[in-house]
Amino acid sequence: MIKLLIGTNNPGKLREYLEILAGLPLETLTLAQAGISVDPDEPHETFEANALHKARVFARESGLPALADDSGLSVDALQGRPGVYSKRYAGPNASDDDRMYKVLSEIEGTPDERRGAQFVCVSVLAFPDGRSVSA
Repeated sequence: MIKLLIGTNNPGKLREYLEILAGLPLETLTLAQAGISVDPDEPHETFEANALHKARVFARESGLPALADDSGLSVDALQGRPGVYSKRYAGPNASDDDRMYKVLSEIEGTPDERRGAQFVCVSVLAFPDGRSVSA
């Protein structure tokens, strides 16, 4: 059976990954189970580049194939912001509510038909030898 490291500390994302992977011949490990405490930064301008960076860090640290992602909100009226900065958009210690209110304040007065938004998530599977696959 193949061991796969799930590179997230987010309980909701972990649950979703485990649901998606259920039934596959994999032994999944969490970061805690693998003894991984490193929390990679997200220094890049795209979701894919950030996800690749995190997956490579986790694969290197664990010696296992590692699945990681980057995700965020892309608001049409804000030309795609907050995007890769979604988590940090309202400041380093902001809550989900803080981030929501910041976005809403920025689109105040925008007509309903221009208030579209998408949640973007890019996942990357990286191997200890440096190979990777993104989706």
